[in-house]
Amino acid sequence: MDLDPILDAAHSFAGAVLFPGDVAVDATTGNGHDTVFLAKQVGESGRVYGFDVQPEALRATTQRLDAAGVAARVTLRSTGHEHLRRCLPKADHGDVGAVVFNCGYLPGGDQEIVTRPETTVAALRASLDVVRPGGRVVVVLYLGHDGGEEEARAVREWARGLDQERAQALSYRFVNQIHHPPRLLVVEKCGIENRPPTRDGPPT
Repeated sequence: MDLDPILDAAHSFAGAVLFPGDVAVDATTGNGHDTVFLAKQVGESGRVYGFDVQPEALRATTQRLDAAGVAARVTLRSTGHEHLRRCLPKADHGDVGAVVFNCGYLPGGDQEIVTRPETTVAALRASLDVVRPGGRVVVVLYLGHDGGEEEARAVREWARGLDQERAQALSYRFVNQIHHPPRLLVVEKCGIENRPPTRDGPPT
């Protein structure tokens, strides 16, 4: 079998519902890899909002965005992702194509600073509110650090409790790998079939 690694699969699931002119959110910018990916997906006419509480993460993300030539289409917020609903323009509520989470700690940073179940679940609830019908919330979960199992369990319980008339939840994971391989959760909001947004013209 030729199976996508978790991070590649996360980008595939998010990228499939993002179009030029779209709005996307990176709920945990980290070192900026997801932010750059989202910025390229939405194109010059799109907008990405990125959240992180660590100044070094925002600096690394800014440098990576500048190097990729996509910084102009990204707005970074120095705050926790649980505040994303308040920080997003109201005009974008219900029109976001995808929200991406990469939970855990900042690679190369302080491993004592990690995402927490209570704030992550609050951010997930807000994310499902702001995505459009057919939009996706994509979550990569790491279990190998203190609190990782607890956070993953809280996220799974949140997803399991979603009304299937509102959203579909999918779990993607490897079950025979050692050393706590990451897991992927994808939640797609139910509604009309996903299609390019109308801000750049009607769908073809």
